[in-house]
Amino acid sequence: MKRRIKNYGLVGLVFVMAVSSFAKNKREPLWKSGTPDVKGERLGIDIPTITIFSPKSDENCGTAVIICPGGGYGHLAVKKEGVAIAKWLNTFGVTGIVLEYRNKKGGYLHPIPLQDAQRAIRTIRFRAKQLHLSPSRIGIMGFSAGGHLAATTGTLFDLGKASAKDPIEQMSSRPDFMVLCYPVIAFGEPYTHKGSQRNLIGSKPSSELLKKLSPEKQVTKKTPPTFLFLTNEDRCVDPINSVMFYLALRKAKVPAELHIYQKGGHGAGLGQHIQGTSDWPKAVQAWMKGLGLLDKRKVN
Repeated sequence: MKRRIKNYGLVGLVFVMAVSSFAKNKREPLWKSGTPDVKGERLGIDIPTITIFSPKSDENCGTAVIICPGGGYGHLAVKKEGVAIAKWLNTFGVTGIVLEYRNKKGGYLHPIPLQDAQRAIRTIRFRAKQLHLSPSRIGIMGFSAGGHLAATTGTLFDLGKASAKDPIEQMSSRPDFMVLCYPVIAFGEPYTHKGSQRNLIGSKPSSELLKKLSPEKQVTKKTPPTFLFLTNEDRCVDPINSVMFYLALRKAKVPAELHIYQKGGHGAGLGQHIQGTSDWPKAVQAWMKGLGLLDKRKVN
Protein backbone atom coordinates (compact mmCIF):
# COMPACT_ATOMS: atom_id res chain seq x y z
CA MET A 1 0.00 0.00 0.00
CA LYS A 2 1.43 3.38 -1.01
CA ARG A 3 1.89 5.96 1.70
CA ARG A 4 -0.30 8.99 1.07
CA ILE A 5 1.46 12.36 1.30
CA LYS A 6 -0.66 15.40 2.13
CA ASN A 7 0.12 19.01 1.32
CA TYR A 8 -0.39 20.61 4.72
CA GLY A 9 1.19 23.99 4.05
CA LEU A 10 3.63 25.63 6.49
CA VAL A 11 1.22 26.16 9.38
CA GLY A 12 -0.35 22.73 8.88
CA LEU A 13 3.09 21.14 8.86
CA VAL A 14 3.87 22.87 12.14
CA PHE A 15 0.73 21.29 13.63
CA VAL A 16 1.65 17.79 12.47
CA MET A 17 5.22 18.16 13.77
CA ALA A 18 3.93 19.52 17.07
CA VAL A 19 1.66 16.57 17.75
CA SER A 20 4.38 14.05 16.88
CA SER A 21 6.96 15.80 19.09
CA PHE A 22 4.78 16.26 22.20
CA ALA A 23 6.14 13.13 23.84
CA LYS A 24 9.71 14.36 23.41
CA ASN A 25 9.14 17.36 25.67
CA LYS A 26 8.98 16.76 29.39
CA ARG A 27 5.82 17.69 31.27
CA GLU A 28 6.83 19.24 34.58
CA PRO A 29 4.60 19.70 37.61
CA LEU A 30 4.12 23.37 38.44
CA TRP A 31 4.84 22.71 42.09
CA LYS A 32 7.84 20.43 42.60
CA SER A 33 6.66 19.54 46.07
CA GLY A 34 3.16 19.86 47.40
CA THR A 35 0.60 21.07 44.88
CA PRO A 36 -1.86 23.23 46.87
CA ASP A 37 -5.55 22.28 47.06
CA VAL A 38 -4.92 18.99 45.26
CA LYS A 39 -7.57 16.24 45.18
CA GLY A 40 -5.72 13.41 43.46
CA GLU A 41 -2.56 12.39 41.65
CA ARG A 42 -3.46 12.51 37.95
CA LEU A 43 -0.86 14.42 35.95
CA GLY A 44 -2.43 17.27 34.02
CA ILE A 45 -5.74 16.89 35.87
CA ASP A 46 -4.91 17.03 39.58
CA ILE A 47 -1.27 18.00 39.12
CA PRO A 48 -0.99 21.09 36.89
CA THR A 49 1.92 20.93 34.48
CA ILE A 50 3.98 22.96 32.04
CA THR A 51 5.68 21.61 28.93
CA ILE A 52 8.44 23.86 27.59
CA PHE A 53 9.10 24.05 23.85
CA SER A 54 12.28 26.00 23.19
CA PRO A 55 13.39 27.32 19.78
CA LYS A 56 16.85 26.63 18.40
CA SER A 57 19.44 28.35 20.58
CA ASP A 58 20.69 30.56 17.75
CA GLU A 59 17.11 31.69 17.01
CA ASN A 60 15.97 32.29 20.58
CA CYS A 61 14.87 35.93 20.94
CA GLY A 62 14.40 35.74 24.72
CA THR A 63 10.61 36.00 24.73
CA ALA A 64 8.28 33.34 26.17
CA VAL A 65 4.53 32.74 26.00
CA ILE A 66 2.49 30.72 28.50
CA ILE A 67 -0.25 28.99 26.45
CA CYS A 68 -3.66 28.25 28.01
CA PRO A 69 -5.66 25.79 25.84
CA GLY A 70 -9.43 26.12 25.67
CA GLY A 71 -12.10 23.63 26.63
CA GLY A 72 -14.80 25.52 28.49
CA TYR A 73 -13.04 24.99 31.83
CA GLY A 74 -14.19 21.36 31.49
CA HIS A 75 -11.28 19.87 29.53
CA LEU A 76 -8.20 21.06 27.63
CA ALA A 77 -7.57 21.08 23.87
CA VAL A 78 -3.87 20.51 24.54
CA LYS A 79 -2.72 19.50 21.05
CA LYS A 80 -4.63 21.95 18.83
CA GLU A 81 -4.53 24.95 21.17
CA GLY A 82 -1.36 24.14 23.06
CA VAL A 83 1.36 22.03 21.49
CA ALA A 84 0.76 23.20 17.91
CA ILE A 85 0.84 26.82 19.10
CA ALA A 86 4.10 26.31 21.00
CA LYS A 87 5.82 24.83 17.96
CA TRP A 88 4.55 27.66 15.78
CA LEU A 89 6.01 30.20 18.24
CA ASN A 90 9.32 28.36 17.98
CA THR A 91 9.47 29.09 14.24
CA PHE A 92 10.22 32.75 14.97
CA GLY A 93 12.38 32.33 18.06
CA VAL A 94 9.79 32.44 20.84
CA THR A 95 9.66 29.88 23.65
CA GLY A 96 6.21 28.29 24.01
CA ILE A 97 5.08 26.85 27.34
CA VAL A 98 1.92 24.72 27.33
CA LEU A 99 0.03 25.01 30.61
CA GLU A 100 -2.25 22.17 31.65
CA TYR A 101 -4.26 23.94 34.32
CA ARG A 102 -6.77 22.31 36.62
CA ASN A 103 -10.46 22.57 35.71
CA LYS A 104 -13.92 21.09 36.26
CA LYS A 105 -12.81 17.73 34.81
CA GLY A 106 -10.92 17.12 38.04
CA GLY A 107 -13.49 18.92 40.18
CA TYR A 108 -11.57 22.21 40.35
CA LEU A 109 -13.32 25.57 40.28
CA HIS A 110 -12.15 29.16 40.82
CA PRO A 111 -9.62 30.19 42.07
CA ILE A 112 -7.64 27.06 41.12
CA PRO A 113 -7.18 27.71 37.35
CA LEU A 114 -6.08 31.29 38.06
CA GLN A 115 -3.72 30.06 40.75
CA ASP A 116 -2.15 27.66 38.23
CA ALA A 117 -1.75 30.34 35.55
CA GLN A 118 -0.18 32.76 38.02
CA ARG A 119 2.21 30.04 39.16
CA ALA A 120 3.22 29.39 35.55
CA ILE A 121 4.08 33.07 35.01
CA ARG A 122 6.07 33.19 38.25
CA THR A 123 7.89 29.94 37.42
CA ILE A 124 9.07 31.00 33.96
CA ARG A 125 10.07 34.43 35.25
CA PHE A 126 12.08 32.79 38.06
CA ARG A 127 13.75 30.43 35.57
CA ALA A 128 14.33 33.10 32.92
CA LYS A 129 18.12 33.03 33.09
CA GLN A 130 18.22 29.23 32.91
CA LEU A 131 15.92 29.25 29.86
CA HIS A 132 17.79 32.16 28.20
CA LEU A 133 14.76 34.44 28.50
CA SER A 134 14.19 38.03 29.50
CA PRO A 135 12.15 38.16 32.74
CA SER A 136 10.39 41.25 31.37
CA ARG A 137 9.19 39.44 28.22
CA ILE A 138 6.95 36.71 29.62
CA GLY A 139 3.53 36.78 27.98
CA ILE A 140 0.35 34.73 28.15
CA MET A 141 -1.88 33.43 25.37
CA GLY A 142 -5.26 31.75 25.64
CA PHE A 143 -7.95 30.20 23.48
CA SER A 144 -11.68 30.35 24.26
CA ALA A 145 -12.01 29.64 28.02
CA GLY A 146 -8.21 29.62 28.09
CA GLY A 147 -8.51 33.17 26.76
CA HIS A 148 -10.67 34.03 29.76
CA LEU A 149 -8.02 32.56 32.03
CA ALA A 150 -5.29 34.54 30.25
CA ALA A 151 -7.31 37.77 30.45
CA THR A 152 -8.03 37.16 34.13
CA THR A 153 -4.34 36.56 34.76
CA GLY A 154 -3.58 39.86 33.05
CA THR A 155 -6.10 41.83 35.13
CA LEU A 156 -5.94 40.12 38.54
CA PHE A 157 -2.16 39.90 38.97
CA ASP A 158 0.06 40.67 41.94
CA LEU A 159 3.69 41.74 42.13
CA GLY A 160 4.81 38.76 44.22
CA LYS A 161 4.91 37.90 47.87
CA ALA A 162 8.18 39.28 49.25
CA SER A 163 7.85 37.30 52.48
CA ALA A 164 7.24 33.94 50.77
CA LYS A 165 9.71 31.15 51.59
CA ASP A 166 9.31 29.79 48.07
CA PRO A 167 11.39 32.09 45.82
CA ILE A 168 9.04 31.44 42.90
CA GLU A 169 6.17 32.97 44.87
CA GLN A 170 8.24 36.14 45.26
CA MET A 171 7.99 36.73 41.50
CA SER A 172 5.34 38.95 39.88
CA SER A 173 2.43 37.13 38.24
CA ARG A 174 1.80 39.97 35.78
CA PRO A 175 2.23 38.88 32.14
CA ASP A 176 4.11 41.42 30.02
CA PHE A 177 1.68 41.00 27.11
CA MET A 178 -1.41 38.99 26.20
CA VAL A 179 -2.71 37.26 23.08
CA LEU A 180 -6.39 36.33 23.35
CA CYS A 181 -7.85 34.03 20.70
CA TYR A 182 -11.69 33.95 20.38
CA PRO A 183 -11.78 34.40 24.17
CA VAL A 184 -14.58 34.01 26.66
CA ILE A 185 -14.58 37.32 28.56
CA ALA A 186 -17.75 38.58 30.24
CA PHE A 187 -19.60 36.75 33.00
CA GLY A 188 -23.17 37.46 34.06
CA GLU A 189 -24.21 38.94 30.71
CA PRO A 190 -26.70 37.82 28.02
CA TYR A 191 -23.75 37.06 25.73
CA THR A 192 -21.79 35.11 28.36
CA HIS A 193 -20.61 31.62 27.46
CA LYS A 194 -22.70 29.95 30.14
CA GLY A 195 -20.84 26.63 30.10
CA SER A 196 -17.50 28.24 30.91
CA GLN A 197 -19.05 30.36 33.65
CA ARG A 198 -20.79 27.36 35.23
CA ASN A 199 -17.70 25.16 35.08
CA LEU A 200 -15.56 27.84 36.72
CA ILE A 201 -17.82 29.31 39.41
CA GLY A 202 -20.89 27.07 39.65
CA SER A 203 -24.54 27.76 38.91
CA LYS A 204 -25.24 30.36 41.62
CA PRO A 205 -22.28 32.76 41.79
CA SER A 206 -22.47 36.03 43.68
CA SER A 207 -22.68 39.32 41.79
CA GLU A 208 -19.31 40.27 43.30
CA LEU A 209 -17.65 37.15 41.88
CA LEU A 210 -19.24 37.67 38.47
CA LYS A 211 -17.81 41.17 38.34
CA LYS A 212 -14.37 40.11 39.58
CA LEU A 213 -14.10 37.42 36.92
CA SER A 214 -15.28 39.66 34.08
CA PRO A 215 -11.89 40.91 32.81
CA GLU A 216 -13.42 43.80 30.85
CA LYS A 217 -14.52 45.25 34.20
CA GLN A 218 -11.05 44.86 35.75
CA VAL A 219 -8.93 46.62 33.12
CA THR A 220 -6.62 49.39 34.36
CA LYS A 221 -3.73 51.33 32.85
CA LYS A 222 -1.48 48.56 34.21
CA THR A 223 -3.15 45.85 32.14
CA PRO A 224 -0.60 44.42 29.65
CA PRO A 225 -0.66 45.25 25.92
CA THR A 226 -3.12 42.91 24.23
CA PHE A 227 -3.76 41.31 20.82
CA LEU A 228 -7.22 39.84 20.20
CA PHE A 229 -8.47 37.75 17.30
CA LEU A 230 -11.83 36.13 16.64
CA THR A 231 -14.18 35.31 13.77
CA ASN A 232 -17.47 36.93 12.82
CA GLU A 233 -18.99 33.48 12.27
CA ASP A 234 -18.34 32.33 15.85
CA ARG A 235 -21.65 30.97 17.15
CA CYS A 236 -20.23 29.56 20.38
CA VAL A 237 -18.58 32.56 22.05
CA ASP A 238 -20.27 35.80 21.00
CA PRO A 239 -17.77 38.19 19.35
CA ILE A 240 -19.05 40.97 21.60
CA ASN A 241 -16.88 39.43 24.36
CA SER A 242 -13.69 40.49 22.60
CA VAL A 243 -15.14 43.82 21.52
CA MET A 244 -16.03 44.75 25.11
CA PHE A 245 -12.55 43.86 26.30
CA TYR A 246 -10.97 45.88 23.50
CA LEU A 247 -13.11 48.91 24.37
CA ALA A 248 -12.08 48.63 28.02
CA LEU A 249 -8.42 48.50 26.99
CA ARG A 250 -8.90 51.53 24.75
CA LYS A 251 -10.59 53.49 27.53
CA ALA A 252 -7.65 52.71 29.86
CA LYS A 253 -5.19 53.68 27.09
CA VAL A 254 -3.65 50.22 27.05
CA PRO A 255 -2.01 49.38 23.67
CA ALA A 256 -4.34 46.92 21.96
CA GLU A 257 -5.07 45.39 18.57
CA LEU A 258 -8.32 43.68 17.56
CA HIS A 259 -8.72 41.43 14.50
CA ILE A 260 -12.16 40.16 13.49
CA TYR A 261 -12.01 37.75 10.56
CA GLN A 262 -15.10 36.88 8.55
CA LYS A 263 -14.66 33.14 8.09
CA GLY A 264 -14.44 30.32 10.61
CA GLY A 265 -16.51 29.24 13.57
CA HIS A 266 -15.26 28.75 17.09
CA GLY A 267 -12.03 26.87 17.79
CA ALA A 268 -10.11 27.83 14.66
CA GLY A 269 -6.72 27.07 16.21
CA LEU A 270 -4.00 28.09 13.77
CA GLY A 271 -6.70 28.44 11.12
CA GLN A 272 -4.55 26.93 8.41
CA HIS A 273 -7.49 25.99 6.16
CA ILE A 274 -9.72 29.04 6.76
CA GLN A 275 -9.65 31.79 4.14
CA GLY A 276 -8.54 35.08 5.67
CA THR A 277 -8.42 33.76 9.22
CA SER A 278 -5.28 31.82 8.33
CA ASP A 279 -3.47 35.17 8.41
CA TRP A 280 -3.83 35.66 12.16
CA PRO A 281 -0.51 33.97 13.09
CA LYS A 282 1.33 36.43 10.82
CA ALA A 283 -0.58 39.32 12.40
CA VAL A 284 0.47 38.22 15.91
CA GLN A 285 4.08 37.90 14.82
CA ALA A 286 4.01 41.40 13.31
CA TRP A 287 2.39 42.79 16.47
CA MET A 288 5.04 41.19 18.67
CA LYS A 289 7.77 42.53 16.43
CA GLY A 290 6.30 46.01 16.71
CA LEU A 291 6.51 45.79 20.51
CA GLY A 292 10.18 44.79 20.32
CA LEU A 293 9.44 41.31 21.64
CA LEU A 294 11.38 39.62 18.84
CA ASP A 295 14.46 41.81 19.22
CA LYS A 296 17.37 39.63 20.32
CA ARG A 297 19.32 42.63 21.56
CA LYS A 298 16.97 42.93 24.54
CA VAL A 299 17.69 39.46 25.94
CA ASN A 300 19.10 39.63 29.47
